[in-house]
Amino acid sequence: MKHDPEPEQAIPREWLEEFEAAAKQSLETRMRYAFIRTYKPVLDDASYRSFDTMEDYRRWCEEHLPDWLGYGRA
Repeated sequence: MKHDPEPEQAIPREWLEEFEAAAKQSLETRMRYAFIRTYKPVLDDASYRSFDTMEDYRRWCEEHLPDWLGYGRA
């Protein structure tokens, strides 16, 4: 029976080095670089939208948003 490698062997050395370097940064610095702003077509084009019902919202998503954003019904 083959056993799984040790956890530290499963993680590439470069990743561990990057993690250790990031862990030494302040929380403020880590939070600043933790999130990447990505433009989302249509969603980001208005400051807000409101809908009378959840059904209205779902219909709007299906009609206006690209499928790859993942707002369609499953």
